[in-house]
Amino acid sequence: MSTKPQTADSQGLFLRGAKHVWSEYSIIVALVIMVVGASLIAPRFGTPQNLLLILRQASVIGMIALGMTFVIITGGIDLSAGHVVATSGTVLILMLRIHAMPIIVAVLLCLLAGAIIGTLNGLIITRFQLPAFIVTLAIGTIMRSLTTFYLQGLSVAVGRDRPLPEFQLVGNGWIGPIPTPLFIWGIAAIILGCVLAYTKFGSYIYAVGGNENAARYSGISTNKIKVMAYALTGFCAGAAAILSVSRTLAVSATTSGAFYEFDAITAAVIGGTALSGGRGKIISTFFGMIIIALVSNLMIMLGISPFLSGTVKGVIILGAVFLQKRNR
Repeated sequence: MSTKPQTADSQGLFLRGAKHVWSEYSIIVALVIMVVGASLIAPRFGTPQNLLLILRQASVIGMIALGMTFVIITGGIDLSAGHVVATSGTVLILMLRIHAMPIIVAVLLCLLAGAIIGTLNGLIITRFQLPAFIVTLAIGTIMRSLTTFYLQGLSVAVGRDRPLPEFQLVGNGWIGPIPTPLFIWGIAAIILGCVLAYTKFGSYIYAVGGNENAARYSGISTNKIKVMAYALTGFCAGAAAILSVSRTLAVSATTSGAFYEFDAITAAVIGGTALSGGRGKIISTFFGMIIIALVSNLMIMLGISPFLSGTVKGVIILGAVFLQKRNR
């Protein structure tokens, strides 16, 4: 009896399996290859201390990237997120410093500030049918300007009279062997991943991004879904501000959150979220953010100028977009 048909079937099954693994988990495969390769090039790169430091740093922008994924899947974009970090972070600092509010109240107001700005983005975009990148860029610029005006361009800190050691544990502490910001970011990723994959809201997000007209004709309130997506991104930016402020108990009117939105968009795109809308996963964005953080850290390890980080990220974005176009 000939074994050639069986061999051919086995090879075909293996190829189909490999293709499925690559299509579904390519971001994880790429991450593993990158860590192994970078560890060979720079031995200090692969140490647990360095990897945990990278993950701690990635958690701030990574939190924004989670919300950004929802917006991009709807076919939109949010260029205000970094500015929202500065504004909501300022709200947090002022509530703690001037009004001496309990930490939990200040945190809730910070999240609320971010969500309100995000909601404003969504309402203007949907009510007046304006391009998302113009509206969010304008709103973000306004928020940054107002924050800078209020603080007179300075940084503001909680102050030595209120050190808040318990709050600093959010940004600098550990939960077992895991940095607290990484733990919070991971929990948020799991929750939002489940929301996107297993709830009606998640299915509506995909429907709006896949074909907005068809979604509208099927009875979905597309404008409402878009507003909720932008509100969620603003909320996540507020959460990012909490993680950032808890590390230093300070915020800068001009530099806090600067360009965070671009790294968040890059993380989503690297993770396979289609800029045209309709496709994306939270888990892929999570690992996409880790890849960006690893690249930045590796550049430092190799003594590459940090001024070239934008070039590297731009090349990564172009490569990811070309791959999306090829696989479409």
